[in-house]
Amino acid sequence: MTEGEFLQSAYRQIRELLSDSSASTPRYSPLHSVHEALGAAFTDFAGWEMPVRYSSDLAEHHAVRGAAGIFDISHMAEISVTGPDAIAFLNFAVAADVSKLAVGQAKYSLLLNEAGGIIDDLIIYRLGDEHFLVVANAGNRFNVVPPLQTRTAGFRAVVVDQSDETALIAVQGPHALEILKNTVGLQLADAAAERPQATLADLKYYWSLPATFSGNPVLIGRTGYTGEDGFELYIDVAQAQALWVALSEAGEGRGLVPAGLACRDTLRLEAGMPLYGHELDLTTRPDQAGLGRAVAFGKDGDFVGRKALEAPLPAAAPVLVGLVGEGKRAARAEYEVYLGESKVGVVTSGALSPTLGYPVAMAFVDASASAEGTILDVDIRGSRHPYTVTALPFYSRKKN
Repeated sequence: MTEGEFLQSAYRQIRELLSDSSASTPRYSPLHSVHEALGAAFTDFAGWEMPVRYSSDLAEHHAVRGAAGIFDISHMAEISVTGPDAIAFLNFAVAADVSKLAVGQAKYSLLLNEAGGIIDDLIIYRLGDEHFLVVANAGNRFNVVPPLQTRTAGFRAVVVDQSDETALIAVQGPHALEILKNTVGLQLADAAAERPQATLADLKYYWSLPATFSGNPVLIGRTGYTGEDGFELYIDVAQAQALWVALSEAGEGRGLVPAGLACRDTLRLEAGMPLYGHELDLTTRPDQAGLGRAVAFGKDGDFVGRKALEAPLPAAAPVLVGLVGEGKRAARAEYEVYLGESKVGVVTSGALSPTLGYPVAMAFVDASASAEGTILDVDIRGSRHPYTVTALPFYSRKKN
């Protein structure tokens, strides 16, 4: 069976599952009762009932920028890759070169199809010599696992979906480190002492450390999706509520607030981070979305999508740009972008930036209209508003 045939069969089974009335029941995070007790408002996200906000989007956004926010992101997908050929397999299956990762290091990568389109964007952690953790977006779990599994053909590698057993909590903001250091029951594992970055304070961006919480294994990563410093804690679902409570108690007096998906979206937009289904999809090449550096053409051997991406980007292909507007009228996803009277693109994400106080957006526009400083018009409910093409990100935190 070819990969295409395998995937068609897998996707057909998934569609049949989703069409079943019993499968339409929302999925709940292991922290759902905690969110209910905190008075969260919920929204459907990729079939999960997730907290969209607890108080207000603005209050939660500003808390993350100024102090800290705690997020439940247990809907994300966690996939284990092990085996003597784990490195060779991943180097074939994804766009990154994982052979250069040290144990504990993480890397942003892309899962591509043969045409070079993006199936999903991923974070890949190296946990051991032959052990990796692939973290995928919630909505793409069943689009990521089948191609990874079928691409193991010919490799001594095993792909296991561990999403249902794994909870994921993120603490983001300038006080995140202080909060983790003061969380009762959370401590680094003995193995962390053998790492070159042996403490949380020493831990660099896109690295991880093994830890325990009340004796239970935890993986602490330092990646983030908000533009702020922060940590992600992977733990068994049975321990998720206790960890959330302990982190929250450590955050008392340090400005920590529970934060929902709404502010996570405005935070990542300000930080210029793409979101699958908005800036990225199967029709998007990495070089269109400013992600050309995520493709390791220099690694040994072939990888899925390589041949397609070695061809130059067609001149007619739109490219992703940042847009900054005036006033308070925010461009939203799917709003049309014009240069003079010619439509040159479409907005993928947009909001009135809570941090900056003016509208920001990302959009795919014709290459001829993508130069920084170009003034474009966005059609906002029937009226044109000027936006200036600008480099991403819109916001960068001040580093110590």
